[in-house]
Amino acid sequence: MTINFEQARKNMVKNQVRAWEVLEPRVLAILDRIPRELFVPAPYAALAYADLALPLEHGEKMIKPVVEGRALQALALDGNESVLEIGTGSGYLTACLAELGREVLSVELHQDFVTRARQHLAAIGNSHAEVVCSEAVHDFDPGSRRFDAILVGGAVADIPERFLSWLNPGGRLFAVRGVEPVMHAVLIRNSGSARFTEQPLFETDLPYLAHAAAVAHFEL
Repeated sequence: MTINFEQARKNMVKNQVRAWEVLEPRVLAILDRIPRELFVPAPYAALAYADLALPLEHGEKMIKPVVEGRALQALALDGNESVLEIGTGSGYLTACLAELGREVLSVELHQDFVTRARQHLAAIGNSHAEVVCSEAVHDFDPGSRRFDAILVGGAVADIPERFLSWLNPGGRLFAVRGVEPVMHAVLIRNSGSARFTEQPLFETDLPYLAHAAAVAHFEL
């Protein structure tokens, strides 16, 4: 059976994403335009627009479309921002961020993900995103570069302080944090003078970013 991906994309935006309170016109337009099926692993292409977290290699998952939409809306990009994405995954959110912001640097632990994301971004003519291979929690170093927005693509037990240090004053960071199975999406703002404010957004559940899981405690 031939799938009409264009119609499936429109249905996703209308029936899933908008229904989950994603109403920002620029975000909806991007989700309606970028071919998500290109970024989904081939065995799951038919499910590209389903309300599912689709499997990727290395035990990772592609975030549900509704969560992607809420994350993009929360960052409130106006086209002038320098964006850092931590955890490229499939590269789909990378493409969305690159369309919504001015430029994107995406950091990914797995080289095969990096290679594939670069290929898919090139295939859709996206030239505003750079994808690099690095481990973000301990090793990645942006040097003096700072960002107006950061999207953390995997869950963290606690938000690493180094992530916050990469935010420009006025910058926003979206992350999902907590201990599974109950995690919370939050938006952190850099208010300047080393002050950060936190806005709770919604409950969800994501696989942990490498080296960012909660430490197990044992009781005798």
